[in-house]
Amino acid sequence: MRFKAILALVNEEVQDTVIQAATETGATGVTILNARGEGIHKQKSFFGLTMEAQKDMLLFVVEDFICDAIMDAIYKAGKFSQKGNGIAFCLPIDRAIGLESQLPEMEKEAKHHYF
Repeated sequence: MRFKAILALVNEEVQDTVIQAATETGATGVTILNARGEGIHKQKSFFGLTMEAQKDMLLFVVEDFICDAIMDAIYKAGKFSQKGNGIAFCLPIDRAIGLESQLPEMEKEAKHHYF
């Protein structure tokens, strides 16, 4: 099996919606990391204190053949077409270990996709 890592930085309020959309599209798990980001637009300030928007980084390890569909689902659910709602990208994985508990579901999905 070939895998890709999808990293999605999403606003806190859409985290659950994005995870649900990715899961419904075939993702079998997610790791959630707290993050903060800074883009080309200045952060808002309140009495001199910078208001930082909390972001969550979602890490999905998915099979190569469903990566594009999951990315599309994340884009819609995260409302990425609107400014400041996050980004997502995928990277190839050369080797993955520790996925034994997810393999039966992944194999079932692969059979459904290919046959």
